[in-house]
Amino acid sequence: MSSEPTTVPTAAPVPAGAARRRAARRATGYLTLVLVSAASVFPLVWMVLTSLRPRNTVFGGSVIPEEWTLRAYGEAWTSLDFPRHFGISLAITVVTVLAVTALATLAGYAFAHLEFRGKQAIYVVLLSTIMLPVTAVVIPLFLELDALGLLDSLTGLTLVYVGTSLPFAMFLMRVFFETLPRELVQAARVDGAGEFAVFWRVMLPLAAPGAATVVIFQFMTTWNEFLFAQTFLQTTSHLPLQPVLFSVVGQHSTDWPLLCASLTMSILPIIVVYARMQRRFVAGMTLGAVKN
Repeated sequence: MSSEPTTVPTAAPVPAGAARRRAARRATGYLTLVLVSAASVFPLVWMVLTSLRPRNTVFGGSVIPEEWTLRAYGEAWTSLDFPRHFGISLAITVVTVLAVTALATLAGYAFAHLEFRGKQAIYVVLLSTIMLPVTAVVIPLFLELDALGLLDSLTGLTLVYVGTSLPFAMFLMRVFFETLPRELVQAARVDGAGEFAVFWRVMLPLAAPGAATVVIFQFMTTWNEFLFAQTFLQTTSHLPLQPVLFSVVGQHSTDWPLLCASLTMSILPIIVVYARMQRRFVAGMTLGAVKN
C-alpha cells in the first residue's frame, strides 16, 4: 500500500511593490484618522484649558496656560446659581428620556408587529412631523401652551419635549423591532402568551440596543435644547441650564473662563450617560450591518 505525500498549499508571496503600496495606504488612513480626531477634540481641549486660565490671558497667551486657576468654576457655581439650574435640566431631561423611550418602544413594536386599521396612514402622519423645522412650530406651540395654562411652566416644557421628540424615536424603534425575527413573536403567541407578554418578555430584551440608542440621542437632545426653553419660560428661576449659560455671552465682552467652566461642567452628564451605555449604543448602531 503506497501513500502519496500530502502537500500543504502555501500562500503566494506578495510582491514587494504591492506590500509597500498597502503599507502606504494604511499609513495614510491612520494619518487621516489622527488629523480628524485632533481637529474634533481640539475645541473641547481649548474649552477646558480656557476655563483654567485667568481672564486677561485668553487670547493673548499660549494655548496651554502659564498660570492655572479654578476661579471660573467657583464663580460659575455661585454667580450663575449653577446647582439649581443644573438640577432643573437634569429633572426635565430624565423625565423626557423615560417618557420618550417608553412610548417610542411601545409604538415601535406596535407599528412593526401588530396589524390595525389605519396603521400606515398614522405612521406616515407621525413621520411627516420630523420634516418640520423647529422654528415652524414655535409659535403654534407657544399659543397652545398659553391656551392650556402651561406657559412658563416646567410641565409644559417637558410635554413639548416629549411630543416633538417622539416621532423620530418611534421611527428608530420600529426599525429595530423589524430587524428581529418574526418567528419569535409567532412562537410566543402559539405558546399562549399575551401581546404585552410577547413585547415585555421576548422582544424588548432583544431590542435593548435600540432603546439604549434612543436614550443617548434623547438625553443629548433634551439636555442641549435652547430654543423652546428660552421661548416658553419667562421666569429666571425656572430656566434650565442652557439659557442660563447663554446669558454669560455679553454684547461687547464675554467672560470666557466663566463661560468655558460652565460648559465644561454642563457636559459631564452626557459623558456619564454615554460611558454607561456605550456598549449597547455601539451594538445598536451596528445591528443592521450584520443582518443577513
